[in-house]
Formats: sequence, structure tokens, C-alpha cells
Amino acid sequence: MSRGVRIGVDVGLARVGVAHSDPDALLASPWKTLKRDTKKDSDLRVLVNYIQELQAVTAYVGLPRSMKGGETASTTMAREYATVLQRRLQDAGAATEVRLVDERLTTVSAHKDLHAAGVDIRDHRRVVDQVAAVAILQQAIDMEKSLQRDVGAVVETPNDRQTDQD
Repeated sequence: MSRGVRIGVDVGLARVGVAHSDPDALLASPWKTLKRDTKKDSDLRVLVNYIQELQAVTAYVGLPRSMKGGETASTTMAREYATVLQRRLQDAGAATEVRLVDERLTTVSAHKDLHAAGVDIRDHRRVVDQVAAVAILQQAIDMEKSLQRDVGAVVETPNDRQTDQD
């Protein structure tokens, strides 16, 4: 585990919630909700720029599994987003590692937290993805501290998997 900012990412069909940590990786804080743009990938451009600006060491992308731990359409979408993010970061020369972490129930938990905090239900959509990203990141940070090692599954791009063929 190295010192440095970590990023939490909650990927949805319409929005992407983003959170960041302090350089000592003690506390996750919300940053922004990006509008998902599958045609122009403007959300990915903004996210890559932000990660580079902070010189983040790790970006944790939430992997929404089913309650039984299975794969869903959302799981596939998160994996694909994480792979594209890793490729874009590599292309930009960033040393940031992208990792997938289990995020079952973070959005449900985020809605409950917002309700408990007195946030009007009509305002949830605006911030729920950020709150979910904070939950994903804080869980990863806490696990890192507890286990004294990096957590989550490393995202590899097709270039990473190539072997030397003599």
C-alpha cells in the first residue's frame, strides 16, 4: 500500500459518482456526479483528467454483483467501464491502478443515509451516486488498513495480457 489519493467510482447507466480520499487515505469525500456520455465519453475524459490532477495511486470502481455474488448486466457494464478507464489512464501516462471492488447495496445504503440526513427525496438523484462512490471508496480504504494490503481485483487491459511470443 502506497501513500496517495484514492478515487472511488460508482458507475451507473445515466450517471457516474466520484469520490476521492486525502493523501493518507483516511477519509473518503464526495467530488462530483458526472453525466454518463456513452457516445462522446466526456465523463471518462473528465474522470481521467481529475485522476491525473490528483495524481491518484488507485481508482476503485464499484462492482455491483447480485446478492448471491453473481454477475449481472450492471456488473458487465462496470467491468467494461473500468477497463476503458484503465486504458485511458495508461494512454495518458498515468501510473494509477484501477481495481474493482464489490459494492453490493451501496446505492441502497446511500439512499437510506440521505433519507436519514433529511435530504428531500427529490434531491437524492443529484447526489446519491456521489454518496455511493464515497461508500465504495471508504470500504476499500478500511479494508486496505485492516488487511495491510491492496484490495480488489486489478483491471487489466488487453495490452497487459499479451505475452512474449518467440
